[in-house]
Amino acid sequence: MNNQRRALYLSHGGGPMPLLGDEGHEEMVGCLKNIAATIESPSAIIVVSAHWEQASPTITSGENPSLIYDYNGFPKESYEIQYPCPGNPPLAKSMAEALNEAGLETKLDSNRGFDHGLFVPLTIMYPEADIPCVQLSLVNNLDAAMHIKMGQALQKISDPSLLLIGSGFSFHNMRAFFTPETAETKNMNASFEAWLLETCGDLTLTEDARKQRLIDWQSAPFARYCHPREEHLLPLHVCYGFAESACPQSYELQVLNKKASMYLWTDH
Repeated sequence: MNNQRRALYLSHGGGPMPLLGDEGHEEMVGCLKNIAATIESPSAIIVVSAHWEQASPTITSGENPSLIYDYNGFPKESYEIQYPCPGNPPLAKSMAEALNEAGLETKLDSNRGFDHGLFVPLTIMYPEADIPCVQLSLVNNLDAAMHIKMGQALQKISDPSLLLIGSGFSFHNMRAFFTPETAETKNMNASFEAWLLETCGDLTLTEDARKQRLIDWQSAPFARYCHPREEHLLPLHVCYGFAESACPQSYELQVLNKKASMYLWTDH
């Protein structure tokens, strides 16, 4: 595949818990460390976070964005985490131009900081915080086809060592995390995960068919049980639009005692 299209959809877990030594996140932390050690270090990172929605695609364009501790009820140290990576205003401008050219009216935001969908996984993957980062919002209509189109538009950015990260969670039913599991709920979780793994990785699917499955994701087994609201799934759609191919590497893991998965598109 084209080495200009490196993308990773990751399941980022619960708030800051992966950075606090939580046992339910051990597999996730190990998986992200392994991925970072496996791929060539990127020159810059674009993060599409499930925790930022706007009326139109919006991009952080500040030189040194602050952190947004967008979670509640965690220990004091959760609000003292630092991840002082630089921003990348030229990349933000290039992204806006590409998205606007694709007919997606895009805004730059020089004041917005980085939320935990960025700084939690990147603290694990790239703890030196020396790689410039830009964050791209979801669009709050949560339209699957639009988010694939956003990824496709970003293909015009020519930096071959850029990494696009979709930071979400392949299972995101908050009530289910706090409810005792049953054989039925385990099956619902597993069935959707199996569908997602097949959709992203099956080499026999045409790209038109793969794209349509992702657009029609609500037809997947137990889709609305696993995603009562789809903001944690849609970063995957942006990653797919950017890569526009079968995913050559997937990772199955347990996060907070639920089946979850990550998807890596790279030829490095």
